[in-house]
Amino acid sequence: MQAIIAFILVFGSIVFFHELGHFIFAKRSGILVREFAIGFGPKILGIKRGETLYTIRLLPMGGYVRMAGEDMDTVELQPGYRIGFLLNDADEITRVVLNQNKQLPDMLFLEVEKADLLKGLWIEGYDEDEKLVRYSVARDAIIEENNQQTIIAPYDRTFNAKSLPKRTMTIFAGPLFNFILAVIFFSIIAFVQGIPTNDAVIANVVKDSPAQVAGVQKDDLVVAANGTAVKKWEQLSEVIQENAGKEITLDVKRDGEIKTVKVTPESKTVNKEKIGQIGIQYGIEYKKDPLMAIPYGFEQTYTFMVRIVEILGTLVTGSFTLDSLSGPVGIYKATEEVAKYGFMTLMSWAAMLSINLGIMNLLPLPALDGGRLLFFAYEAVRGKPIDKQKEGIIHFVGFALLMLLMIAVTWNDIQKFFF
Repeated sequence: MQAIIAFILVFGSIVFFHELGHFIFAKRSGILVREFAIGFGPKILGIKRGETLYTIRLLPMGGYVRMAGEDMDTVELQPGYRIGFLLNDADEITRVVLNQNKQLPDMLFLEVEKADLLKGLWIEGYDEDEKLVRYSVARDAIIEENNQQTIIAPYDRTFNAKSLPKRTMTIFAGPLFNFILAVIFFSIIAFVQGIPTNDAVIANVVKDSPAQVAGVQKDDLVVAANGTAVKKWEQLSEVIQENAGKEITLDVKRDGEIKTVKVTPESKTVNKEKIGQIGIQYGIEYKKDPLMAIPYGFEQTYTFMVRIVEILGTLVTGSFTLDSLSGPVGIYKATEEVAKYGFMTLMSWAAMLSINLGIMNLLPLPALDGGRLLFFAYEAVRGKPIDKQKEGIIHFVGFALLMLLMIAVTWNDIQKFFF
């Protein structure tokens, strides 16, 4: 149960924040958002608030924000349709009922001749007296069919009607919010747990090692090596490794006093290279500094972004395999292990996953945010967008291939962990 809760918290938070980025910038751009979904597939839970349906769906493979104009969701009233409708005080149609057998108070009827529910917002047809009439349609009119209600989307409220910068920012906001979430998580960790100092603090001294023989003790803080100030553990490690068989001088701080010891690193062969070792182990110390928590959050986020991009470089070299990828099952098993080490470790894991999701979504592949941004870049250079039908086909094929890859990765995870 603990693993399930941990997985829901981790996966749910990073997907929610990703889609929240799309949602907020879509709303700020004036785009009609039809649905905010966590997961894919059959709906488990749905709540309608305003013009948006908020849902949780069965398959935990991501989420989506469905915006008007993206999925060819414009309702078309063909000539010959017989519709029922309601009017407001300004004689504007506020509700169109396509079910001929449904009756509502004050409902009027019309046989459609022509209609424009996108730009002109009007319906023209023959009334009960067979007289040709035209009615304006309210911008928030509802179309009802088979008890399903859909708000019409005037053209200026569709995704494609917005300027290129607004569309770009709406799509880029998803990955951006993943990076912001990582900054928040790392900042919280730094605020609660403290910031690793990376000081050259000795956590342990190996018995009978050159360090113990020379008088180095546990909890000593090395402040200088061979007369050069030591600020980080890496500096001390570098001096020791470069002086195999040569005596070095260490200034250590112990009980508030500075003591000087001389030690000769042993020569060890590591990866066919001779390096010096004195038999000491690194100890992480944390320093609580609330003012540095947020800068630390940005620093850690940037560090992991660079690492993940370097790993993705294996896609170019071809040195990655299917085993190096993980789907929901692999993430669940990893989250199960991480959760054993406490909430702070789980939060750090969530931050890294959030960065990973953000970067993966920025890859210039169809069906991903990066693929859509690539089309926007093409539009900016060409001066006009690519044909929407062609773009739709490319995204559909990309999505299908992505789902096949996800199925393969998930099956590989199942075999790896359960067989």
